Amino acid sequence: KSRIRKIKMEGLRAYQILTCVSFFVLFPLIHCWGNDGHVAVCRIAQSRLSEAAADAVKQLLPESADNDLGSVCTWADHVKFHYHWSSALHFIDTPDNLCTYQYNRDCKDEDRVKGRCVAGAINNYTTQLLSYNSASSSHSEYNLTEALLFLSHFIGDIHQPLHVGFTSDRGGNTIDVHWYTRKQVLHHVWDNNIIETAEERFYNSNIDGLVDAIQQNITTDWADLVKKWETCSANNTACPDVYASEGIKAACDWAYKGVSEGSILEDAYIFTFFTLQLISVDPSIKQHLKTFNQLQFTLEFSLTWARASGEVFGE
Repeated sequence: KSRIRKIKMEGLRAYQILTCVSFFVLFPLIHCWGNDGHVAVCRIAQSRLSEAAADAVKQLLPESADNDLGSVCTWADHVKFHYHWSSALHFIDTPDNLCTYQYNRDCKDEDRVKGRCVAGAINNYTTQLLSYNSASSSHSEYNLTEALLFLSHFIGDIHQPLHVGFTSDRGGNTIDVHWYTRKQVLHHVWDNNIIETAEERFYNSNIDGLVDAIQQNITTDWADLVKKWETCSANNTACPDVYASEGIKAACDWAYKGVSEGSILEDAYIFTFFTLQLISVDPSIKQHLKTFNQLQFTLEFSLTWARASGEVFGE
């Protein structure tokens, strides 16, 4: 038991010094999670895992992934058409215009079943991964491969502001706007259009160039801020309620602000909020820079601690 406590504390200390960044670090538009957003988050998180956690991820990934978590990080989106029950786990609907989140009030599906939202899903799949043991994972009561893929995707989703949005517009899905000249719904702008525009302008529409640039920035411009970006308390492996509260605040401060039906969204829409962010010292803003880091920490802590538990108790 003392060994487990020591490993837990080491994991938490490691988390406190992990470098934190989001796509805002390199380009003000990148705070969204379409295919490329999820791929980038998963690849960066995987690249920064310890040897033990990286080995656990490798063991759990399907062979077809070729040890690339990013290649299957959108699996949870595709499987919605097979696992219909999982659709409600990608988002949280909150009361219109309150700009707050409460688990007991908001984390429920359309049938009002509590716990069925993205925050509840993160808690659930983190708990499942805590049961991982390399020697007996094939006999687990859970499908830990699916748990890994769901968790990796949902940590991305919960940080996209409109995945925690207003009930009446279904997180911006019923608000028609124009992204420059293209007609879209507001949710799709944040899920896809923003990051695609960034890649086109700066990285020759190449996700690898974007990932490489973020990786380089991790160890330079933002390295000195890492210790200030702690979120989870000493008793938590993941903090989805914190993420969700930040998400709805971001939705109100950025995504919804100044937008109405038919709005034309161009550079000013994003750059205005980026400028405000640069001069802001609000910790909740800076905490939005940590999506991949929170995925990294959750995988690191749950998988390595679970393995250590198995070793201590001879499992």
